[in-house]
Amino acid sequence: VRADARRAMAAVRATAAADAGAVEVTEIAGGGVTSAAGFQTAGFCAGLKASKKDDLALLFCSAAEPAAAGGVFTQSVVRAAPVDICREQLARSGNRARAVLVNSGQANAVTGAEGWADAERCIKLIGAELGIDEKLVLVCSTGVIGHRIKMDKLEPALPKLVAALAGGREADARAARAIMTTDLVPKQIAYEATIGGARVVVGGMAKGSGMIHPNMATMLSFVTCDAKVSGQTWQRMVSDAAAASFNQITVDGDTSTNDTLIALASGEVAAVDLDADDAAREAVQQMLTQCCQYLAKSIARDGEGATILLEVHVTGARSPSDARQVAKTVASSSLFKAAVYGRDPNWGRIAGAVGRAGVDLDQTKLGIRLGPHELLRAGQPLPVDAAAASAYMSAAAAAPYLSGDDTVRVEIDLAAGPHSGTAWGCDLSYDYVKINADYTT
Repeated sequence: VRADARRAMAAVRATAAADAGAVEVTEIAGGGVTSAAGFQTAGFCAGLKASKKDDLALLFCSAAEPAAAGGVFTQSVVRAAPVDICREQLARSGNRARAVLVNSGQANAVTGAEGWADAERCIKLIGAELGIDEKLVLVCSTGVIGHRIKMDKLEPALPKLVAALAGGREADARAARAIMTTDLVPKQIAYEATIGGARVVVGGMAKGSGMIHPNMATMLSFVTCDAKVSGQTWQRMVSDAAAASFNQITVDGDTSTNDTLIALASGEVAAVDLDADDAAREAVQQMLTQCCQYLAKSIARDGEGATILLEVHVTGARSPSDARQVAKTVASSSLFKAAVYGRDPNWGRIAGAVGRAGVDLDQTKLGIRLGPHELLRAGQPLPVDAAAASAYMSAAAAAPYLSGDDTVRVEIDLAAGPHSGTAWGCDLSYDYVKINADYTT
């Protein structure tokens, strides 16, 4: 079913990140993190995973100056050592970075002082290997919680990883595969636009399939850009993009210990200065959000056991935060997600989730649609062709993977204000339980 997933993903155009028409943005075929000028990447098999697949990735900024760096991290109070270390590193460097080292297989979370020391040693080793200041190195881990990094495997692999640094499709694809755990497909994208007469690129890669209910970003995601920007401005832009993308996806309601979004801007396109040009900054913000939304939706669609992408769009809210809260509550409802898997147009589960979202509303004004089927108008149920509504969901499940047609769309009108928001998720299938019942065994 997913043999052509990479081609299907590359064919998808972002469905609406920021204000339409602000800037013409084009997808770069086969693009990834090195599509933006000033970046190299590599993926390598160090033997950290039993599968013997690539499990180590490196993203490096080769520009004359360190990249502006922004990070958004899990808000869980049980955090992996790399999360807190990355926060410290960004504070030490003034939001600058040159390298991001990523391992998959071991989350290095809840691993005590030894796990912290492992992460710090990774920084020291890769800094020495690259010949750069240690405070410009960030580290990320993903895998099984409670497992330390297999340092005896990682350390001898670092020189080979650095030697493999390159740009282009092959390097991008290998790095995207190296950060995967239970993902079925790699997730990467790149966009370009002409801003002030100069070509600007934003590219990214991500991993995530289960334990997806972030309150920050995603499981792991890395984004690059080649515009010029200060670290502080870039941090604000990255946070805004995360709020409209990764913070709005859910697969299973579980927030990870390792959730991390790191975005780097090389400044290689010096003519586009985001601190000096408001219009340029807004245009790049659109690109950045579009990139993050694509990656976020890719994660939701690749949810463990998922058969469709679920998109919940809320209008008529008093504030953007109200709209996003309602959308995410519906998208994360296990009852509704199970109904979607069963192709059951049980809109009462949507209404129930709206009511518990913690947003004040008048139920006599509520409207609900499932794809082309209007189910509720001004708080009143409408006659529903249940067979047709069920067929709508079945058609989505049969559509090509991440083609756009494999999306079940829910529209909710609160009729309380001018604001809107969207969240993404997936259905809840038997396979989700099977996958997670024996994750470590």
